[in-house]
Amino acid sequence: MNGRSAPERTVIIDGKPLPEVLDEAMIAAVVHDFYDRIREDPLLGPVFNSRIAADDWPRHLGRMCDFWSATLLRTARYQGRPLPPHLAIPELERRHFERWLQLFAETVDTFCPEEVASLFLDRAMRIAHSFRLAIGFHRGEDTTGLCPIGYGDLVRPAGQVTNGEGA
Repeated sequence: MNGRSAPERTVIIDGKPLPEVLDEAMIAAVVHDFYDRIREDPLLGPVFNSRIAADDWPRHLGRMCDFWSATLLRTARYQGRPLPPHLAIPELERRHFERWLQLFAETVDTFCPEEVASLFLDRAMRIAHSFRLAIGFHRGEDTTGLCPIGYGDLVRPAGQVTNGEGA
């Protein structure tokens, strides 16, 4: 992975330029490995595999690459609405989001340098919290006490630390 091709503009995220090493190839590696882990996971695999047919996975992976490209590289490739499909999954609970974030953290720790892993995981944690709030609201639950899942809630392999916080 040699970094993005010559950018037309510098992408600034949280007041800092986006690391040059983050490119489409890294996003694709993260997305594909992450969803391989998801599909094999005893908790999340059944949820995803019951809703995404085997022959639809390539299309889903392409959309997820587009999503992360738009989220981190500020491309305009993703035009979808990711929340509605999740609202239709009645069994989604905090434990599903914790496991999703756990697998995501493991994946970005494997494929990305620390500053990029932190960037990916920060965005994933924000998305997870936003989805949890929206799902709770959609179900008519009181979400006023719903706390974000934090770095300390994720069990990480020894020695892997993201964003300066341990497991």
